[in-house]
Amino acid sequence: MVHCCQLNIAWENKPENFRRVRSLLDKRRIFPESLIVLPEMFATGFSMNALNIAEPKNGPTTSFLRQLARNHRSYVLGGFVRQGPGRKMFNEAVCMAPSGRCIARYAKLHPFNPGGESKHYSAGDQITMFRWTDLKVAVFICYDLRFPEVFRVAVGRGAQVMVVIANWPNRRHSHWLVLLRARAIENQAYMIGVNRCGRDPKLGYAGGSVVIDPHGNTVASAGRQESIASAKLDPEALRQWRSGFPVLKDMRTAFRIKTRVKLSPNPKSGNSEPSHSRRGVQLAGLAQVQ
Repeated sequence: MVHCCQLNIAWENKPENFRRVRSLLDKRRIFPESLIVLPEMFATGFSMNALNIAEPKNGPTTSFLRQLARNHRSYVLGGFVRQGPGRKMFNEAVCMAPSGRCIARYAKLHPFNPGGESKHYSAGDQITMFRWTDLKVAVFICYDLRFPEVFRVAVGRGAQVMVVIANWPNRRHSHWLVLLRARAIENQAYMIGVNRCGRDPKLGYAGGSVVIDPHGNTVASAGRQESIASAKLDPEALRQWRSGFPVLKDMRTAFRIKTRVKLSPNPKSGNSEPSHSRRGVQLAGLAQVQ
């Protein structure tokens, strides 16, 4: 089973958010070997106050996730801010195995530049995957969802389930659901999207945590309030769908791009600009994409 914990995050209050997570999970029967997923920066909210909320690798949030995994004998994935070398800070996700061992650590590939995230957090540089039961899981964070190429790379490396943890605001909530469904369909994979709900000092959040199957169907939804959405994934159905309709085998990772641009003088500026005039000069180029 996968359990999506949709949390109303208390702003920069780690002890209170730990309490809220425990309270949510105490109301749900969690079978051993389940996957419990918490939102991006679940212990603080999407704060740019990086220096004050950042932790070392084995700080209080990591310790909380480790203990949660041991208590429920399950895999636990959640996001927090890690202090890196020097003054670098990373928006990260970590996954703990039932033993409490850290089995995956992922730094957000795409900081949210429209919101100034890259001024406070460094970008990661690698895709991270881990094995959960007999499924291979890739991890992404929020804004990564808008970049389908990284999901394509993950599925090319064998990902069958892709998790996106987020603080995705109300104003773009419709994008959240459409993009999750698109990533599921185009990659023939399960998508697990775990968002927060409630408000922070600047924005409101509509929740919408979901589990979507490889056909794009929603199999579990947390709605808009603080709650848990739970679903059982079917690895055999996923494998049958991929083998019976083998779209992924037709992926191409190397191809040429041929462009033709005609240029002619702009009588007003004297500069050359694109034109369909026969007097223009034709340029042709080839690019190799790997």
